[in-house]
Amino acid sequence: MRPIQLVRGLACASVARALVVVALGFAATQAPAEPPAAAAPAASSWLHCGALWDGRGGKTGGAAYIEVRADRIVSVRAAGEAAPTGNVIDLSALTCLPGLIDSHTHVLLQGDITAEDYDAQLLKQSPEYRTILATVNAKRILSWGFTTIRDIETEGAGYADVDVKRAIERGVIPGPRMQVATRAMDVTGAYPLLGYAPGIAVPKGVQIVDGADGARRAVREQISNGADWIKVYSDRTYQVMPNGVLDDIPTFTPEELHAVVDEAHRQRHKVASHAMALQGVHNSVEAGVDSIEHGNYIANEDLRTMVQKGIWYVPTIYVGEYVAEGRAAAGAPVWKQMGEIHEKTFRRALQAGVKIAFGTDIGGFDWRINPAREFALMVKWGMTPEQALHAATVAGAELLGWSDRLGTVEAGKLADIVAVAGDPLGDITRLERVRFVMKAGAVYPAGDAAP
Repeated sequence: MRPIQLVRGLACASVARALVVVALGFAATQAPAEPPAAAAPAASSWLHCGALWDGRGGKTGGAAYIEVRADRIVSVRAAGEAAPTGNVIDLSALTCLPGLIDSHTHVLLQGDITAEDYDAQLLKQSPEYRTILATVNAKRILSWGFTTIRDIETEGAGYADVDVKRAIERGVIPGPRMQVATRAMDVTGAYPLLGYAPGIAVPKGVQIVDGADGARRAVREQISNGADWIKVYSDRTYQVMPNGVLDDIPTFTPEELHAVVDEAHRQRHKVASHAMALQGVHNSVEAGVDSIEHGNYIANEDLRTMVQKGIWYVPTIYVGEYVAEGRAAAGAPVWKQMGEIHEKTFRRALQAGVKIAFGTDIGGFDWRINPAREFALMVKWGMTPEQALHAATVAGAELLGWSDRLGTVEAGKLADIVAVAGDPLGDITRLERVRFVMKAGAVYPAGDAAP
């Protein structure tokens, strides 16, 4: 019995020692740790601008220093004060202004002058290949000074825009910050690809949606997969009536459109409506969409309703000129008349006080064409240069719901700053030649300097 007792005693002693060690270890972990060393505050960089248009109203101001720390603007001061110390970026030969916003782009589309161009992209290019091209497009538009875009559907590439957006956010690829509309919606029989034999199943450039219940289901599906905006195609098949009004065939019924808008707004998302003519615009405005895209013809009563409801107008002028020739040659001469009607509508909308945001529909035209040429057309159609620039900065930020972070150069905003030679308010085409691009405090290659 004694040997057994001895073993038991040794075992108990070992356990006791182990418990002491554990207790001491636990106590050590609970002891107050040395406070970590305070992280050094991020150093400021300064932009020395030869002139500044800050987006806050008025003409272009004189030389200024913009202080940037991390991704934010910390301060803005006149250059006549004491020069700052530290890292100063010399832009003294340039005019600084807020990063530009294009509110209607298609990074996954490579131009569609004719039906054949469009069909080839959906039938011959894989979504993966189209996404690779989209990354190139995103880098290119950032180099042109557009630090933010609203990409307003993928044209048959599913939810690839969500992945492009996330890759940019995570620093995987360079590009503008994005809001995306994913698949867009239209009804059965109303959107390409069309004209193929009935027995051949072909892809579509949109999500086909029929009925109010189907509309709600589609909105829920798209939001769950990452859509920031919901886009609908509200009309098709255009013709000019004897009184000069651009007529159309509406796609969705009023009930379907109301269901889309109600469901999206219930989930705190906005709705953009491709509506080019009389009935598509009217149905969209009555349903309460958030923006009218293109709007070649808008009746005066609908302009008044847009003002009352705060509905935005994104006119996309250049793309109409770009596609008109090809579509007229393909048997649709109405596209040439639509440009003249569009200018009259734009002028009426401007006079009525409709909120107008800059948008180009790039992707509907070739991605090798700088979308900033839209500015000159807006001025040609009646805007002042300041109004056109306001549409691509302050107004664009408001449309996207980002006025708290974008649109102006002032303390607290994200450091999205671009620079051009000369005063863009004196010559709006200067915006086609951006010389410096900063997005969220990081500098990117600009214009021709971008690879």
